Amino acid sequence: MPEGPEIRRAADQVEKALLKGTVLDVYFAFDQLKGYESILKGASVKKVDTKGKAMLIRFDNGYTIYSHNQLYGKWYVRNAYNYPKNNRQLRLALHNEKKSALLYSASDIEVLRDEEVPLHPFVAKVGPDLLSEEVTAEQLKERFQSKAFSGKKWTSLLLDQSFIGGIGNYLRSEILFLAGIHPDYRPKDCSEEQLERAAEATITMVTQSYKYNGITNDLELAMKLKEEGKTRREYRHWVFNREAQPCRIDGTEIQKMKAGSRRLYFCPTCQTKLK
Repeated sequence: MPEGPEIRRAADQVEKALLKGTVLDVYFAFDQLKGYESILKGASVKKVDTKGKAMLIRFDNGYTIYSHNQLYGKWYVRNAYNYPKNNRQLRLALHNEKKSALLYSASDIEVLRDEEVPLHPFVAKVGPDLLSEEVTAEQLKERFQSKAFSGKKWTSLLLDQSFIGGIGNYLRSEILFLAGIHPDYRPKDCSEEQLERAAEATITMVTQSYKYNGITNDLELAMKLKEEGKTRREYRHWVFNREAQPCRIDGTEIQKMKAGSRRLYFCPTCQTKLK
């Protein structure tokens, strides 16, 4: 499933394609949405927001398209009516004079009045979106220490969209590594310094992944490894997908574990579990 940074980048592309000019044609694959084609045709896109892993395409006539890519959804931005050749099913198409924004494979699509958006079950539940909202490290630290979250394991929290919107499996491993926190810990098990590092690491990893196309490793090191001929998989992350390989900090073998039925990677020395 694409994580928040991937959805934010897709939103940027959709916004750039559709922001200028009128939407001349709209297509919905689902029958229950067909009635909105005529309502949105002729309107203009004024903004494309994200809320966690959801995209919100806002029109100047008071309507918003909500979409969630789920596991297999994928956006394409192409020249007008230039459809990609693939085996995916087209679910949503927005066309203006020059560009088409095309959503394939996703099934979680709705059209809402603007005032209904905050009440949507996903939007109402999801936590702060670090790429679409102003969120400080201090605010995150306070959230970590709140009654609702402080007693839950980090491994569960970081996948809980009500905690922070948009974080998924690779970011979970990378944030915990950069913060130096053992996967078995809860926020209330952490020192003030660890909580501060966790807040900074969360903002850093989400922002860097967004800006640098999913790269969460040290950027200078990633570039050096790329120049040496290493593959993207080899230089992309600190620990994620690097089981049995040496830690980039101290050389300890990276370990893999299951947490919440999903794989997690960590360094047992950089992320020491104190007795």
